Amino acid sequence: MKARGALKKLINKYRHGWVLSYFFIYMAWFTYLERHNTNVTPIYSKLDDYIPFLEIFIIPYLLWFIYIAVTVIYFLLTSKQDFYKICAYLFIGMSICLAIYTVWPNGHNLRVNLGELGRSNIFTRMLSFIYGLDTSTNVFPSIHVYNSIGAAIAIRRDARLSGIKWLQWSVFALTVLICASTVFLKQHSILDIFGAIALNIIMYAFVYVPVWGRAEKTEKQVII
Repeated sequence: MKARGALKKLINKYRHGWVLSYFFIYMAWFTYLERHNTNVTPIYSKLDDYIPFLEIFIIPYLLWFIYIAVTVIYFLLTSKQDFYKICAYLFIGMSICLAIYTVWPNGHNLRVNLGELGRSNIFTRMLSFIYGLDTSTNVFPSIHVYNSIGAAIAIRRDARLSGIKWLQWSVFALTVLICASTVFLKQHSILDIFGAIALNIIMYAFVYVPVWGRAEKTEKQVII
């Protein structure tokens, strides 16, 4: 009985986690686009030609999955309000990206032929696996980049974490490396990064500045 009561209490405490069910909608939508977006507009910039292929960047590229998951779970466990904020930021932005892919199918032709690379190592093998799972379509804006910057913003704004300098610098470095990995692995064009940055600016103004800013100010005035 005690265990059942504790479980019920835990479920009630974190019931706001239901919003994570968006993940199923996202995966269904993204998978559909991956399978059906074949006639795409190529995304390319001359700058892409100056960016070398560096397979070692598969490490930060894959760390993205842990980075985003840990960030979301942290806010789920520590603050309902901040959890809703980061979910709104990430999920709305990701939906905008998918909507762009839907109405304007895009992709790139930047991937290297790993079989003709002249070298084989654990990093190229890991990248070959990623190339096999993820097509070179649906790239602008880059969700990888968008979510990385969004997570960094949420961590920077958190009152509990903002004063931990080593963590803030680590998050900044990881975010930069993840963004860089998308072009060094030829998973994205540099334009995809620019598009993700632009979307972050829009979403930051939408999620953090007008509504939440006024709400927080009002709450402080009431307390005073």
